[in-house]
Amino acid sequence: MQLVSLLLIGFSLFTALLLITGNLLQQFEAQLFSSKLAGFVLVICLAIIQWLNLQFILNPSEPVFSPIYIALLFCIAPSFYFYSRRLLTAKPVFSRWHFMHALPLFISFFFPVQWMLPLVFLIGSGYLAWLARAVYLLRKQRQRFKLELLALAVFFLIAIGVIMLGFIWPLISNFTFITGYSILIGLAFFASTLTLLRFPSITADVAEAAHATYTESTLKNIDRKKTLAQLNRLMTQEKLYIQDNLSLAILAEQLQLNSHQLSELINTEFQQGFSKYIRQHRVEAAKKLLLDDPKSSVLSIGLSVGFSTQSNFYTAFRDIAGMAPGQYRKQNLKQ
Repeated sequence: MQLVSLLLIGFSLFTALLLITGNLLQQFEAQLFSSKLAGFVLVICLAIIQWLNLQFILNPSEPVFSPIYIALLFCIAPSFYFYSRRLLTAKPVFSRWHFMHALPLFISFFFPVQWMLPLVFLIGSGYLAWLARAVYLLRKQRQRFKLELLALAVFFLIAIGVIMLGFIWPLISNFTFITGYSILIGLAFFASTLTLLRFPSITADVAEAAHATYTESTLKNIDRKKTLAQLNRLMTQEKLYIQDNLSLAILAEQLQLNSHQLSELINTEFQQGFSKYIRQHRVEAAKKLLLDDPKSSVLSIGLSVGFSTQSNFYTAFRDIAGMAPGQYRKQNLKQ
């Protein structure tokens, strides 16, 4: 168990560095900056906790539950809440009363650790209940998510494991608690990395589903039939999807809509978000080229239909076709 915890701590620290660096290199959207900031705080807090766990595992005689450690624990659940709030509810990240989420953190410096540690996990169970409710309210969009729901279930199981570990803390040794907690954090980092690799656009897809669930219709004065026909023409005849920089705003401008209107139109008519809608058109075009032009390389075909990188092409193709593009070509050319 100790060896597993050490391996997962190392993986967590390395992954945290990659996640922070990768996100810093991305262009921030103004309306998502606060959500991104909460995500940074979450990852940094978890990484520091893993570092402190490592110090204790290597030297169990050292005290582990310092005021800093407890303060970091109190930061995790609120930062996850603020990161998830906009994604799952389409609401602003911060509001007037959200400073209340920081009260347990300030209180933690004035009370004994024996009181604060159970309180951390009690409060965490409340945030977990909020998360369960937020996901439940998106149930109308569940047909859009398949394997993503399995990934979410894994996160729930890890979170439940953390809560249970916190409640049984008085019955176990500090060493057992720290090794178990470090393993669960490491599993959370592993699950996050695997999910982002398998579903690189999952945050955008979930945000679009939440927007479709919570916002009022913006299509009241729009001729849906005419607009859908125009959208179909842009996709099938003009093949706008081959533009690797095609965005919701660019396509909306072509249809004389705003971004919210086009997002709602695609969500309600096709039961999927904009990014998946475009990926589907690209993959369907790639399927045809893979069979019609067997001499062209798989990568060149992926780039020709609008994918910017090989990894994006392979991930999208597997997600939609259920197999790699090379396997699809080999399997269908034999028939």
